[in-house]
Amino acid sequence: MNKNSIFIAVAIAVSVGSAAFAQDQDGPIVTNRSNESADALRTREAIAYSNTLPRGAPTQDYPLVAWCDALVTGHADLGETLTNRSPEDTELVRLGRLEAQDFRSALAAAEPRQTAASKAAAQQAAAAAKAQWAPLLASQDEAARSQSFGLFYGLPGRCEHAARRIRNNITTPPATPADVGLEEPAAN
Repeated sequence: MNKNSIFIAVAIAVSVGSAAFAQDQDGPIVTNRSNESADALRTREAIAYSNTLPRGAPTQDYPLVAWCDALVTGHADLGETLTNRSPEDTELVRLGRLEAQDFRSALAAAEPRQTAASKAAAQQAAAAAKAQWAPLLASQDEAARSQSFGLFYGLPGRCEHAARRIRNNITTPPATPADVGLEEPAAN
């Protein structure tokens, strides 16, 4: 583990503090925790934006949220094809649907502010993500569908921050790890 990884791990532990991760009720996934300080949110966002995105993920926020929505929706769709779902699988599908709802509401709020190019990029990103799920959704091999459902590792942390940023029309660049004290600023 390098020095930056240690700083990031410590920062996460400190910024999270006593904040609860579980939601108290059903509804869209909460990305702006009311008990989270602005500094803690800024630190989480800096960490999320500093991590490399998976291959094929768009880097701009609006298309990224469309991509995230399509991935989590495809995962939930795949889970619903399973005939012998465990209670945990059913809960993952439910939570995926809530997360997708949050992404779609962010996309809808931001849509009027997007350029034609950004909207086209979002449509392309969503189509590419949906295409990844299509062969599994069409498969008659339930064991393969079940295994793939279980192997989905989730979305990049940047997805929740990008959704919050586009919903709230935040146009300033996200903080960097150096901005929040996790790394020393680059020398000029």
